[in-house]
Amino acid sequence: MSLATILILAFGMGADSFAAAVAKGVAQRPNKTDAVLAGLVFGLTEGTALVIGWALGVAANAYITAIDHWIAFVLLTAIGLRMISSARRQQADPGPVAVSAWQGPVAIAVTAIGTSIDAAAIGVSLAFLDTDIIVAALVIAAATFGMATTGLLLGRVVGTRRGALIEIVAGGGLILLGCKILADHLGIFA
Repeated sequence: MSLATILILAFGMGADSFAAAVAKGVAQRPNKTDAVLAGLVFGLTEGTALVIGWALGVAANAYITAIDHWIAFVLLTAIGLRMISSARRQQADPGPVAVSAWQGPVAIAVTAIGTSIDAAAIGVSLAFLDTDIIVAALVIAAATFGMATTGLLLGRVVGTRRGALIEIVAGGGLILLGCKILADHLGIFA
């Protein structure tokens, strides 16, 4: 997997964290230190979940090599569709932002884990592709850190509707990436 593809994947994966961070920024104006610390939690959690998923995928690789590109396609498409659906629901009914869910470091860690579950599934997909997991994990963790920190700091300015729009675009990007992986393995554009 090329670095450009990893970068696209990184920003697509970081969109969940960005949207969650925007919600926190809207609800509660964090200072720069709090935003950076929360961004670190989001980034490290995303990178760790990716590596865990990759390790599980490597363990299962011998059993499913013949259909690995289909698995990557299905997982990325499902995650992309879920992101789009979630963002569209948020756009339709933004509702009040739950400030209490964001109080304290434990709540931030739980939220980071919740937004990183998809990273484990994508990690499984990366185990079937020619991907340097260290590079992928570092790039994805860094992108998530940057997006979460930025989301926290811009939350009051951007608002939840624009955060949802970014999540829709990112979900579409993950779907396109899944289609590209499938097309490459099937030799459609060769």
